[in-house]
Amino acid sequence: MPLRVIFMGTPDFSVPTLRAIAEAGHEIAAVYTQPPRPAGRRGLELTPSPVQREAERLGVEVRVPVSLKGEAEQVAFRDLDADVAVVVAYGLLLPRAILEGARLGCYNGHASLLPRWRGAAPIQRAIMAGDAETGMMVMKMEEGLDTGPVAMTRRVAIEPDMTAGELHDALMDTGAGLMVEALAELERGEMTLVPQAPVGLTYAKKIDKTETRIDWSLPAKDVHNHVRGLSPFPGAWSEIEAGGKTERLKLLRSTLADGNGNPGEIIDGQLTVACGNGAVRLVEVQRAGGRPASAQEFLRGTKLEKGMRLS
Repeated sequence: MPLRVIFMGTPDFSVPTLRAIAEAGHEIAAVYTQPPRPAGRRGLELTPSPVQREAERLGVEVRVPVSLKGEAEQVAFRDLDADVAVVVAYGLLLPRAILEGARLGCYNGHASLLPRWRGAAPIQRAIMAGDAETGMMVMKMEEGLDTGPVAMTRRVAIEPDMTAGELHDALMDTGAGLMVEALAELERGEMTLVPQAPVGLTYAKKIDKTETRIDWSLPAKDVHNHVRGLSPFPGAWSEIEAGGKTERLKLLRSTLADGNGNPGEIIDGQLTVACGNGAVRLVEVQRAGGRPASAQEFLRGTKLEKGMRLS
């Protein structure tokens, strides 16, 4: 029979899984998500999370605690009398009382091939490291950071020019289907849990703003991976001097290209930039306060010549 599920998630990445669980016929006892945050140009309007909006569309109770460490919140969680909790990019630490607050435990949809890229930014880190593949895993949660045994895995190839945004969307849809399959196994009592491999552990620390500036002295493949790994958010950037002023340019898409020169030097009329070894061609960029534009559009409005430098 269908499971009684508590769903815990916050961003767009979580929404397809919530929707898929509802469409599979499971009973959603409640949805936990991060509280509404200030948004808008002046940051004065409180905006609910994408998961909250989807839960309200589904007619499901929404809970937005700022912490789950208090006894009252833990009792309220346990009183939902759920079979299982499903966690996808929730954003709050789950203490032991929550992990044990559903009959069958808590299961996390994690966007990497664990134990590689445990932590906060597995999608970006996989691309920035030049990984050729990643995947979604359904893991039974423990108190450690992404340490639990794995129930299901689905691998996803990372194409050479794929951005973090594109990989995010591919994994988002893959994870929704995978979680529904995992719940079906759990419902039948057929789930098998496999401990994570003892080797290959890496941590995907949160992206820091200090990492976003491009270092053109690096090899071209590293620059390319940096650009696509940070696209569309927060975005890699460089400074460029044009029309007598220096401005910040966000780099959204690139591809490896032929050519050499001094690091940061524009070496042709197609926005190809020399790196420490090799070159990258910038495919899509964005001026501060502007909209994303193709390299051709950007060059039509900006006079750049061969030999100019990006700093």
